Amino acid sequence: MAQQSRRDFFARVGAGMVAASVGSNLANDMGFSTAFAADGDDRLSFGRLDTLVNLMQETPANRLLATLNERLRAGIELRELVAAGALANSRKFGGEDYVGFHTLMAMAPAFHMSSELPAARRALPVFKVLYRNTNRIQEAGGRKNEVLHAVQATAVPQGRNSAELLREQVRARNAEQAEQTFAAIAQGSPEDAFNAALWAVQDATEVHRTVLPYRAWDLLPVVGREQALTMLRNSVRYCLKSERNEDYVRRLQPVRAMLPRLLDEHRQVSRPLGTRNMDDAWVEQFSQTLFRANPQQAAAAAAAALAEGIAPSAIGEALSLAANQLVLRDHGRPANQTSPNRGLGSCHGDSIGVHGCDSANAWRNMSRLGNQRNQAACLILGCYQLALDRSERGGDFLNWEPYPYAEARERVTSREQPALLREAEDAIRARDQMRASAVVHRYGEQGHASRPMWDLLLKYAVSEDGALHAEKYYRTTSEEYAANRAAFRWRQVVALARVTASAYGQPAPGYEEACRLVQA
Repeated sequence: MAQQSRRDFFARVGAGMVAASVGSNLANDMGFSTAFAADGDDRLSFGRLDTLVNLMQETPANRLLATLNERLRAGIELRELVAAGALANSRKFGGEDYVGFHTLMAMAPAFHMSSELPAARRALPVFKVLYRNTNRIQEAGGRKNEVLHAVQATAVPQGRNSAELLREQVRARNAEQAEQTFAAIAQGSPEDAFNAALWAVQDATEVHRTVLPYRAWDLLPVVGREQALTMLRNSVRYCLKSERNEDYVRRLQPVRAMLPRLLDEHRQVSRPLGTRNMDDAWVEQFSQTLFRANPQQAAAAAAAALAEGIAPSAIGEALSLAANQLVLRDHGRPANQTSPNRGLGSCHGDSIGVHGCDSANAWRNMSRLGNQRNQAACLILGCYQLALDRSERGGDFLNWEPYPYAEARERVTSREQPALLREAEDAIRARDQMRASAVVHRYGEQGHASRPMWDLLLKYAVSEDGALHAEKYYRTTSEEYAANRAAFRWRQVVALARVTASAYGQPAPGYEEACRLVQA
């Protein structure tokens, strides 16, 4: 299947989703009503943050940034603004609006990015995403037609596996029962809710279903653990809506038979996962195995490696390296797949590489965060999805040379750090993906300090639009860089340089105003 049809298919699945709710276990602490979501007359309230949440929904986008800047000067912390934006997004969209859930997935990355900037510029990535958030909310009617309302928790029948029950209800497209069950599960702990939601998430392998729960979880240190149900309901509602699309279910059905079979075959649930540390050569070789395999083969290879006692971290690193190749080998967007902010030959936005890396990063992190069953399941599915994406993309990915090509590397003659930083920026501003990746490759070869190069790439991750993916992909590469061993981590920076050059030339809406306001 061609990349364009696959991308359009998932956009249609995500766009225009409606109806969601939040659980009653928080009602007493936070003043929520316990009426059913279907009643539609019980608006969620978020305690002391409610005024800010309302502001995010009610303020016209052209007045938002000035208003937020005034709040910052009055002493409100940047963290509170992000929390309010995330809660406003969840209440309005509930994970069921294409631009909406992409914006939610950008919020934690934007907040992390702010911590890497000088004090005077820290608000910029947050302001950029909050502007996008409020603009989309305003386009959709502000406070009208909110998706999330209060819902009554219903106890899980004694003896039932609550996660399995939730998955059954999602498969049956019974939103009311699924929401009541999920509210009851979340009365235990945020971890209980996260692990239960993963059972429904694991019924399909596509980027939005995969990344949304991880980025919702990543927001908990910002919004507070007491908001776990609110944040994770975005993912549950996404799964529920997806189930109503017969084509979606049919395309992704094989995974539902494959995963339980592999978990049972290799006893992934009944015995502890291994701790065998593998050397660089094994990780490199296994990444190539995953990259060249078909989906069933890749999943089976991951399950077998886990059964052999190999540490999940080694398998996750190999998955990361294989996904990185999707960026480095991509021949770019063809003429029939272009749009105003994604031109011919571009590799940013919803490209196979960015989507593949974001998905692999999410599966790897959810494996790290999950219980034993989910640790294994997430790695198996991450490897399956990588191979599925590569095989469905078409083209000769297996034989295409990764960026930067040898001749491009040879043309980079500078060796000193200042010269290489200047050349990298020149290449980005010229939108020269090959040269940018070659210069950054050479910079790494020379062993220069990594932070100045990260600072350069961060600058453009903040300033450029990125077609809804700039913040998320920057955070993906920085997380993978930190998690990978020294022999492999610089590949993430080279890939980010290529994507940064691809995205240059489309300034983010609101960015110039934000710079004026913070005098950056």
